[in-house]
Amino acid sequence: MSEYVIEMLGISKEFPGIKANDNVTLQLKKGEIHALLGENGAGKSTLMSVLFGLYQPESGVIKKDGQVVRIENPNDATALGIGMVHQHFKLVEVFSVLDNIILGAEQTRYGFLSKKEARKKVLALSEKYGLRVDPDALVEDISVGMQQRVEILKMLYRDNEILILDEPTAVLTPQEIDELMLIMRGFAAEGKSILFITHKLNEIMEVADRCTVLRKGKGIGTVDIKNTTKEELSRMMVGREVSFQVAKQAVHAGREVLRLENLCVPSRLHKRNAVDHVSLTVRAGEIVAIAGIEGNGQSELVAAITGLERANGGRILLEGKDITHASIRQRSILGMSHIPEDRHKHGLVLDYTLEENMVLQRYWQSEFQHRGFIQREAVRSYAQRLIRQFDVRSGQGPETIARSMSGGNQQKAIIAREMDRDGCLLVAAQPTRGLDVGAIEHVHEALIAARDAGRAVLLVTLEIDEVMTVPDRIYVMYGGKIVAELESVSVQELGLYMAGAKVQDQYAGGGAK
Repeated sequence: MSEYVIEMLGISKEFPGIKANDNVTLQLKKGEIHALLGENGAGKSTLMSVLFGLYQPESGVIKKDGQVVRIENPNDATALGIGMVHQHFKLVEVFSVLDNIILGAEQTRYGFLSKKEARKKVLALSEKYGLRVDPDALVEDISVGMQQRVEILKMLYRDNEILILDEPTAVLTPQEIDELMLIMRGFAAEGKSILFITHKLNEIMEVADRCTVLRKGKGIGTVDIKNTTKEELSRMMVGREVSFQVAKQAVHAGREVLRLENLCVPSRLHKRNAVDHVSLTVRAGEIVAIAGIEGNGQSELVAAITGLERANGGRILLEGKDITHASIRQRSILGMSHIPEDRHKHGLVLDYTLEENMVLQRYWQSEFQHRGFIQREAVRSYAQRLIRQFDVRSGQGPETIARSMSGGNQQKAIIAREMDRDGCLLVAAQPTRGLDVGAIEHVHEALIAARDAGRAVLLVTLEIDEVMTVPDRIYVMYGGKIVAELESVSVQELGLYMAGAKVQDQYAGGGAK
């Protein structure tokens, strides 16, 4: 019997203008957690989509337990015990958790759908692996972390033994990440084999047994984690040294750019306000971070500031002007840039080209239109400059359809567009989500360059490392309120504020005094 449960030998896959996988070999042992590491657009998701039957390779073979197999579609993969949790979940939002789990593998009795046995199996699996899901909850009403658990249960319900997790921690809180790591270790101890795509080197060092590195579609090598370091992995991934330290000069904050006065934003999930009388300021030439565990009002706060949600109390002032009820375009014209946390819903028009997306906030300006007609050459020239400057990788350059790009390169396109605009305020929500270490380094440098050029930067992030290294000041949110304003803090103390176990005196009682 073969040492490997899955072997992908000499896999090549091409798309128009790009060779996504170039003679790649990957071998997975039974009961191991095998990480797949690479830059954005390195071909990781493509390789896993070949294994799951979503793409057919131009060359190469796949073996299961030493025998050559042909996987023409996901049903073939499922029959071989292969399951996949995609980076962007494949759930029907208006269906219940249970309906999503059994979709495509429904049990029927006399031609009628039988959910009783399915419910028992789902509850048993949920209990066994500590996944704690409510089978009757609607997917649209549960958190992103809980949606991921539903995707994992879909694989377990189908008795999959080979589990592919594509960027599983990109949308999770630190606590949810810890829980997922425990779940993964439990799977491996049971004999299940896990292929784990990630950009986060700390997670690889913590949970993986081996790691295969891809760069620009080619396999660079496979290493044992116990015999390597984060620095070596990052060097293999990007082909150069990467700094894990954020270098910045002392802050020289200037005029007040953004002021929130007792801002309230309603919640869509309950009758209480998601943002409850929040007051804060951001000045020119400083980076201010909003820290907190996901679900404590940060998303609603950003939505209100940028015009995606209406406030139901308080005021938002930009450069002294009241913009509480201003339109999104008015805010944009006044100098507000926005990197949204949901790149698909609020960042891109996925069926537009890359160049069209690059001018979404500016196409009406004289630089890009003449008498109401878009100047295509000017748009293309502008997009090409941003593509080079921010290393946005796409098969057909500016003409690439945004939907066809990797998640990381979609994010880089949004960052390029928003960073390049002249303005007084940059609101950056989860700007490094889904990016590799080289791209994260570039984004941090760009945020600091914006700050040093005199822009006010409001950074909203779930990444503790980012909170500790990038901003000049930190506000902590818990339960929709500000509970602390900090300039320096330890990770342990920050965690206490984020968990609501500690509140600064001036915020005790619900707001600044």
